[in-house]
Amino acid sequence: MEDLDTRRLVPGCDAHMLLTLESFGLTWDGPVEYQSQRAAHYREALARLHERAATFECSCSRAERQGEGGYAGTCRAGPTRPGPTATRLRVDPGEVVFEDRVRGPCRFELAERGDVIIRRRDTVIAYQLAVVVDDGLQGVTDVVRGADLLDSTPWQIALQSHLGLPRVRYAHLPLVTEPSGAKLAKSRRAVALDPRRAGSQLHEALGLLQQDPPAELKLAPAPTVLDWALGRWDISRLRGREPARPAV
Repeated sequence: MEDLDTRRLVPGCDAHMLLTLESFGLTWDGPVEYQSQRAAHYREALARLHERAATFECSCSRAERQGEGGYAGTCRAGPTRPGPTATRLRVDPGEVVFEDRVRGPCRFELAERGDVIIRRRDTVIAYQLAVVVDDGLQGVTDVVRGADLLDSTPWQIALQSHLGLPRVRYAHLPLVTEPSGAKLAKSRRAVALDPRRAGSQLHEALGLLQQDPPAELKLAPAPTVLDWALGRWDISRLRGREPARPAV
């Protein structure tokens, strides 16, 4: 449960999320882990990165960073003003190459990505570092997520290397979008999941994922739909696909 940014937490949201997942037949291995309970692990990872001279402190404000594209390296030699600082991963030139299970061969020049923030100036651990440490602690072997997070992968692979963690396999799925191409989850047309329609909504999701579920399965309960999907899942159907658009 990603709950590090306490200012954005909605009381009871975590329990609602877990109940929704259960209603769709989706469960988890072992107890649910909360990032807020892992502060010691994140501090240890930061210390290890510092020992490797892989970090530096940055005093740049958000306004100063806007329009840079990639971070310009302003504070690489040290903060340019007194006061609170963020911690950045020091990114050196070199290629990151990996085979994505959906997109195929991916190649990034790491220096072009810039020095990413891994601890914010308000001391909150940033997403890039937190998820890498989480994956290592839980023995995650495969990460499946939207294609909008593909650009984060080179930084996360670099962090895995610095921390001596095994590299995981990635699969970046095409997004569900509006006809305009905008991400559906960020639009006014996005709707909440309805546990009363778990089976039919899973059926629709499988259609968007190019798995071609039979029409009669739309009336089946969620466990039946999931059993069908587990037995016939074919990730190769997603390769080379354009973003999916739901029916109006």
